[in-house]
Amino acid sequence: MSENNKLIEKKPTELIKEKSQYAIAFGIIAMMLYITGFPIFVIFFFGILAFFIWKTLSAPSHNGTREIFEFYLLANDILRDDERRWYGFEIQEVIGRGERILKYMKGAPPLVYFTLGALYNKVGDHKSAERHLAYVVESESSDETAFVYPSPELRAYVKTLRKIEREPAESPQTSAAVRALERARRNRGKALLETSRDAVREAEFKKTEAELERKHQKELAENNQPKAFASIVSDIVQKEIEVQSQKQISDEQTSPTLNGTAPKKEKRKKEKSNEDGFGNRKSISEVLHDIYDAK
Repeated sequence: MSENNKLIEKKPTELIKEKSQYAIAFGIIAMMLYITGFPIFVIFFFGILAFFIWKTLSAPSHNGTREIFEFYLLANDILRDDERRWYGFEIQEVIGRGERILKYMKGAPPLVYFTLGALYNKVGDHKSAERHLAYVVESESSDETAFVYPSPELRAYVKTLRKIEREPAESPQTSAAVRALERARRNRGKALLETSRDAVREAEFKKTEAELERKHQKELAENNQPKAFASIVSDIVQKEIEVQSQKQISDEQTSPTLNGTAPKKEKRKKEKSNEDGFGNRKSISEVLHDIYDAK
């Protein structure tokens, strides 16, 4: 028996992991039911019922396989070079289909990743395009030969794909869409990846440049901001106080103050000037006499 046949006959690690998780969960629940007093045959009956429900829900769905090929058909119509113009919401709906496939399908086909990356590149979401295209173009795990332990969904998909390839006349549009996408993946995968990466780098550079410019403008605005009015007034008042104090000090130093006689003389002069201001006034009788004489 060859090495490849031995690998194929080995049990998939994911399937073993799922079964072990189911066995552990069933054992814990069965132990709790037994401790609470449930009969053993009731516990065994519920365990068998849960096992069949789990197998039914985890069985591969033919509807899921059909959805993948419908995704190929719609995506190929959008990506091929023709004169048709597509609305943005139409492309987004097809992208949503591809994202749903990646969510529910374990080990999705590499062609799904490439198709999604090409669609993201078309709508301008280059970051998402780079993520999907890098997986297809650069990752060794994206090669079909690396899928040794397929999931039930992938096995059903490959079975339908081989049937389409053997009998293309039964579904010519689907067969043509798959061949066109595979050809684009082989011929244009690296170019699309480089285009998306260049766009991502340019967007990051512009973002960094805009942040630096905004920071520079903020610093300029802070440096050119005028002082507060209160600080200006306080500075002016302080300067006036300093000028007055200096003037007063200089006056005191230059005025004669011999034995304290100068201030007294100045006081006497002021009192005399005040008395002289009222000394030339006439009495009331003289004012009345002048008025009557004038008449």
